[in-house]
Amino acid sequence: MKQQIAHIALVVDDYDDAIKFYTEKLNFNLLEDTVLSETKRWVLVAPQGSEGCCLLLAKGVGDEQRSRIGNQTGGRVFLFLKTDDLLRDYKTMLTKGVKFKREPKTETYGIVAVFEDLYGNLWDLIQFTNSK
Repeated sequence: MKQQIAHIALVVDDYDDAIKFYTEKLNFNLLEDTVLSETKRWVLVAPQGSEGCCLLLAKGVGDEQRSRIGNQTGGRVFLFLKTDDLLRDYKTMLTKGVKFKREPKTETYGIVAVFEDLYGNLWDLIQFTNSK
């Protein structure tokens, strides 16, 4: 048996704002943006050079879903963006206005910095010492 995670749903407030943030601030690729209905779209974004899993930007509908926007994990880091050059990406992201909650720090497993997306979800920008 062979399985893999295809997409991770990220609840957002607005499709276009989210697309703009991920493509312009984080330099992700917009893989798909298909209108499904008057209020629903199928929007996939992924980091440059990424293979496999990508983010499905899902507009929050109703009070329950909207209450999760920006805090899908109760304040913990939600997603981990692996890079081959953390300092390069950190500096680029800073110039584009990405807000970092923790500056780069060397850990036993590599270098890590914590940033937030446009809604406040926390991400680790991480460069592993060994390939993982």
